Order: sequence, then structure tokens, then C-alpha cells
Amino acid sequence: MGQTVALITGANTGIGRITALRLAKRGYQLILAGRSAERTQPVIDEIMRLGAGKRPHFVPLALDDLDSVRDCVRRVLALDLPLHLLINNAGVAGLKGQTKQAYEMAFGVNHLGHFLLTQGLLNRLQSDSPSRIINVASRAHWMARSIPWEDLQSPTRSITGVSEYAVSKLCNILYTKSLAQRLKHTSITCYALHPGVVATEIWRSVPGFLRPLLRLRPMLSPEEGAATTMHCIDHASSEQNGMYFADCRLAAVSPLAAQPGLPDRLWHFSEQACLH
Repeated sequence: MGQTVALITGANTGIGRITALRLAKRGYQLILAGRSAERTQPVIDEIMRLGAGKRPHFVPLALDDLDSVRDCVRRVLALDLPLHLLINNAGVAGLKGQTKQAYEMAFGVNHLGHFLLTQGLLNRLQSDSPSRIINVASRAHWMARSIPWEDLQSPTRSITGVSEYAVSKLCNILYTKSLAQRLKHTSITCYALHPGVVATEIWRSVPGFLRPLLRLRPMLSPEEGAATTMHCIDHASSEQNGMYFADCRLAAVSPLAAQPGLPDRLWHFSEQACLH
């Protein structure tokens, strides 16, 4: 059997870094996709110190720019490696504004960029199947009361960006469900998860006045937060394809996330967005 290859977005810090280290210890060949080679280099150095023997590949990826996502796909395919595991881990919380293509920032980074990346790599994942797609979502999706379709092409409207973050995490879950349905006759399975409320840099853009509120509840370490990602890699079954996990077990999604028709509507919206 050849090498097992995993691509991870946002592996330079937090949960992504811990996931990368754990997979490297198992002998995975890693592709680390992120905005900054400089910020990813310490993780590459750390992996090399493990003595696993396989130097990770860094591939540039700015999820707030769909042209960068397309370029990332081209670069990954040009590596001419198999691909067995795609972990869509990167994300922003509280970062306001719009992406380069003028989508609301959290929606554009957390959902749309990963949607396009995944779609671009599906053929490679299928040719090297069985393979898995892991989408890091959040329990925050329960806070979303709707998908404000008319606002997805506007700058972030809320003061904190938290409501937009909740919508983006709802989209992660809806996309996972829709993708599983479309791939049910393939050997690709996909899972969404809540890693827990983790003390990572994702919170760096949350307004300062909210940060004391985050500390009112215990926050997990990145090591603890990576546990459910690893569970989905190791233990989630094909019968659980498209489902949502928290605390290393199946978890309930919000009523909105279970609404019929919503996954397909999001899929078609996302496809149209990525055509432009």
C-alpha cells in the first residue's frame, strides 16, 4: 500500500496544528494549505523533528479569494499525490467585511472557500478512495435563525460578527449533508463536527468587550479540541456519512440544519457563487 495523504486547511495553529502533528506521527504525507508560508513553517519544522521522514508540502490558500482557492486546487493536483483525507479546518470568527468576490466574510471563508476547494478535489479523492472529508463546524450553528440570502453579498452587518459566524457554521453542516447525499454511490464519506469551545486564535477578531464572556465557560485546549476530528478520521462509519459529531459521538443538529430543501438551496447558491 502506498502513502496515505491528508490535506489540512489552517494547520499553522490551534486544532489544525494538533491534527497535523497527530497524523504526521502516524506516517501521513501532509499537504498544509494556508495563507502564510512563514506562519506554517514552524509546524513543518515541528513535524520534521518527529522524525516521520515525510516533509509536508505547503500550498498557498486564501479562503477569502476564490481565485486563490482555484490556484490552490491546481497546485495540489500538480503534486501528483493521492488524496485520502481532506480536513476543512480553517475558519474565522468575528472577522468583519467582505471577501475579494464581495461575499460576507464569515460565509465566504468558512463555507464558500471550502466548498470550492472540496469540489475541486473530489475527482482526486474519488480516484484514491476510500477517502474522507472532515468539515469543522460548530455548535454555534444552533444560534442561526435563518440563512439571510440577501445579506450574503453584503459586508458583515452585526456588531460582533457572531451571528454571521453562526450562519457560516450552519452552512458547514448543510454542505456536509448535501455532499454525503451526492456522493452516496462513491467511496467518499464526509462528516461535520463541533470541536468544543477551544482556546485558539480563531477568536482573535472577536471584539475585545466580548472576550471576558468567552472566558466565563471552560475552554478546551487545542489538544482536547482535536479529539473529535480524530474520532471522525478513525471511527466514523459509512452509515454515519453526512452526520454531525460533538464530544466524539453523534450529536443533534438544530431544527434549521434539519430543514428539508435547505441543503440543496445552499448547494445551488454556492455553485452559482463559484461560477463568477
